[in-house]
Amino acid sequence: MFKVLTGAWALLFGMMLLQVGNGMQGTLLGIRGEIEGFSTFAMSLVMSGYFVGFLFGSRMAPEMIRRVGHVRVYAALGSLISSVMLLYPSWTDPWAWGAARVLIGFCFSGVYVTAESWLNNAASNENRGKALSLYMIVQMIGIVSAQGLMVVADPGGFILFIIPSVLISISFAPVLLSVSPTPAFEATKPMTLLQIYQTSPLGCVGMFLLGGVFSAQFGMGAVYGGKAGLSVGEISAFVSAFYVGAMLVQYPLGWLSDRMDRRLLILIASALVAVGAALAMAFGGYFPMLLVAAFIVGGMSNPLYSLLIAYTNDFLQHDDMPAAASGLVFINGLGAIAGPVTTGWMMSVMGPNGFFLYIAILGALMVAYAAWRMVQRPRTTVIDPVESYTPVMPSSSPMAVTLAQEFAIDTAEEAEDGAGHDARRALGG
Repeated sequence: MFKVLTGAWALLFGMMLLQVGNGMQGTLLGIRGEIEGFSTFAMSLVMSGYFVGFLFGSRMAPEMIRRVGHVRVYAALGSLISSVMLLYPSWTDPWAWGAARVLIGFCFSGVYVTAESWLNNAASNENRGKALSLYMIVQMIGIVSAQGLMVVADPGGFILFIIPSVLISISFAPVLLSVSPTPAFEATKPMTLLQIYQTSPLGCVGMFLLGGVFSAQFGMGAVYGGKAGLSVGEISAFVSAFYVGAMLVQYPLGWLSDRMDRRLLILIASALVAVGAALAMAFGGYFPMLLVAAFIVGGMSNPLYSLLIAYTNDFLQHDDMPAAASGLVFINGLGAIAGPVTTGWMMSVMGPNGFFLYIAILGALMVAYAAWRMVQRPRTTVIDPVESYTPVMPSSSPMAVTLAQEFAIDTAEEAEDGAGHDARRALGG
């Protein structure tokens, strides 16, 4: 782990600062929208714009990099992100914010693809899993740290918009001064969405539903806090609880996923998401209980992203894994676009509790579908079950998922080589 950190510290440090900026802008817009008197539904459209841009950015960034190179794409998109941060307080209009969120989502996606491709190129078979773990940890640290910065100034002013703009500008310096362009992207074996669904219906449906859960947390958590009458400090703690839960539960859940029926674990985690949301609806007026509920929801829902990828891998040949991963990320992105809009509509009709009701409904749907799939397909049909769970953030680009897939393939091939060696020894060869 230390060797990975010393070799990629600049990239990891830069990405942490980038996540601080991204985490601040999401929470800050939710709070500032309440101050400006934007309706809940208007804010849901604004927040959804990020996921629209992110989805298109993840599809277009590889082609941009092929044309002009990693460094130019990284620097150009980074400067746009920093500029958009300063435009938010200058033009406080929902439509302007919505357009800015689409642009900033597109830029963040392209930046993630570029940075994660550098990370992929720098990682070896021996340290790829550790590199992914460190990458996820610094992402979480960045987002949680961002919430702490929300209390240093008045959200009704300019300072809190300047801070993420400066941090994002600084984040590119260590990266651009310490890395080299990576090789061109290699084409992956094509796989249609229908083929992925036929391979793993639970993986596809789960990813779509999970996209709505994650985008509600990331996009509408601060909006919920404002509508529920929480202070800025309380909103920061509330949003942080989702990611603290994700960081602490990710590895225990991953350990379990390699040692039990993954469908059962998906069902249990989804049920706990619904239970956590129900607790928030029942006892949300008591702030400590609200934090507990957010911890449960974040701790169970975020690791589900990696769990669903690992489960789908169980039914894939190695050559199909990268293409399937790209398809799953796209499906998750479609669900993420719908998440804030649906949440905003439910909050407009029901009040703040509509936020957690939406999450509870999606969690319950995942439970029901996982239970149904357990009846439809026996567990023994997996191709080659291996310890392939690798932690990946739902906010990561397809490149990080590809990196996780490569680690899963390396792990499977090592297991196969080890099994073959043991068999030869048993035969006396």
